[in-house]
Amino acid sequence: MKIQTGIDIIEVNRIQEAIENGKEKFLNRIFTEGEIAYCEARSHVKYQHYAARFAAKEAVYKAISNQITDRSDALWKNIEVIHRSRW
Repeated sequence: MKIQTGIDIIEVNRIQEAIENGKEKFLNRIFTEGEIAYCEARSHVKYQHYAARFAAKEAVYKAISNQITDRSDALWKNIEVIHRSRW
């Protein structure tokens, strides 16, 4: 098995526009209920939190993409980014 690492960067404005233009459809296609609850609780900086989660999910997707056969939208919700205050 080949292990890969990487980092993804996304513009916060791109995620904000996607959320504002496609609201529920975009949120529910990409993010889990837990991720949405976490980001919405950060009211004035919620788009930064959504963008961070999107970038992390995209990095994971790219790292495992050659190992998976299912490339459907459902895959986005199979990856969940959680917040931990301590390791």
